[in-house]
Amino acid sequence: MDAALKVLVVEDNPDLAANLVDFLTARGHLVDAAGDGVTGLLLAGSRDFDVILLDIILPGLDGLTLCRRLREESGNATPILMLTARDTLDDKVAGLEAGADDYLVKPFALREVAARIQALARRAHASVVPGPLQVADLSFDPATLRITRAGRDIALPPIARRMLEALMRAAPRVLGRREMERAIWGDAPPDSDALRSHMHSLRAAIDKPFGRPLLRTMRGVGWQIAAPEEPAAVARDVPPP
Repeated sequence: MDAALKVLVVEDNPDLAANLVDFLTARGHLVDAAGDGVTGLLLAGSRDFDVILLDIILPGLDGLTLCRRLREESGNATPILMLTARDTLDDKVAGLEAGADDYLVKPFALREVAARIQALARRAHASVVPGPLQVADLSFDPATLRITRAGRDIALPPIARRMLEALMRAAPRVLGRREMERAIWGDAPPDSDALRSHMHSLRAAIDKPFGRPLLRTMRGVGWQIAAPEEPAAVARDVPPP
């Protein structure tokens, strides 16, 4: 039986919004809805939700701006599942870089929405094992969620943060696609572009502003966080990315 969640649906299509509300309510979830970005931002900031379903194209305030304001101005870490009719990689990356945790391309199955929000909620509510992690000049404290490199603070959305934690805990071992997906989404991984999009965002945050890259793509094997001089330690039987 799925855990009951408090869900905010921000969607301006009244038929789709009603379908989402009815379907999720029938599964035992508590659902609020907003038909525009301004109302969605007010609701997200005034109530506690387990997951937010957020359309990109909204009247008043678009979904990307809403997401960015929640993350950067309000410090709101509620998992966000972006709903979009745009399916290019650039569009997906834009949503993830704005702070979304996952996305679904319209049209989608309502059962998949239910599975995705459960997976996002489980990841968000999972207990964090304390203990600072360090690779070269990159540090991450899971207890405070503070990430720094060369003394500079780095802000990451939740999925990219979980990816970084998984990579740093495994370092210098290489993590393959399936192992990484299980660490992030459990038993409900999204389509094949999602991991690549999040990896792009992670690389841009922890490597691009600095002189030495730490995030390596081991073609046909997986990904690794390691100091530049550190050799790869590849796990056995790791499925290729």
